[in-house]
Amino acid sequence: MPEVNTGVYGPSMDERLTKSDWIDHGLQTLANRGPGALKIGAMAAELNVSRGSFYWHFRDIADFRSQLLESWKDWTTQRIIRELEADHDDPDRLKSLLSRAFAGEPKTDRSIRSLDKALRAWAIDDDNVAAVVASVDADRMAYISKLLEETGVESQKSAHRAAFLYWAYLGQPIVMDAGLSSSTAAAIDDICDLFMK
Repeated sequence: MPEVNTGVYGPSMDERLTKSDWIDHGLQTLANRGPGALKIGAMAAELNVSRGSFYWHFRDIADFRSQLLESWKDWTTQRIIRELEADHDDPDRLKSLLSRAFAGEPKTDRSIRSLDKALRAWAIDDDNVAAVVASVDADRMAYISKLLEETGVESQKSAHRAAFLYWAYLGQPIVMDAGLSSSTAAAIDDICDLFMK
């Protein structure tokens, strides 16, 4: 019996793309080219697979986008909170969080900053995305407030301080002078001390 050439049909059964592969590609696509580039056919071509691979994991583009949003929320927020909470006894969790936020992040195809920027731009035109972004904002501010309260800051003050710190985080990427777009460890310690009084 002659050998069948299955190469033109994409990866073999052993090399199928997983749901995570599609989500990762979607997040990179979103960060690099925006939500308009989240097209099934174009992404399948970029991944060198048929559209059937997409439909194996997702009902439709709306399902994909919903799962993409949940993945963004988990990767950029819940994962970081879990990592910090794993060391619950560390009194410097607020400093650790601020260091991650303000010390500068490596520029990659899927950095938290590039994804946040893309999601916020998408949220302007999509109410469902806006609701998820608002939820992430609330979760992040609540966690900062919790860390401030754990240092002894009273509840109402911690909420105001958390909002201010978060607004600074959101504004940092638009600073055009690269020398002013990140903070040193000593500066972050100083800022933490100021906000924990």
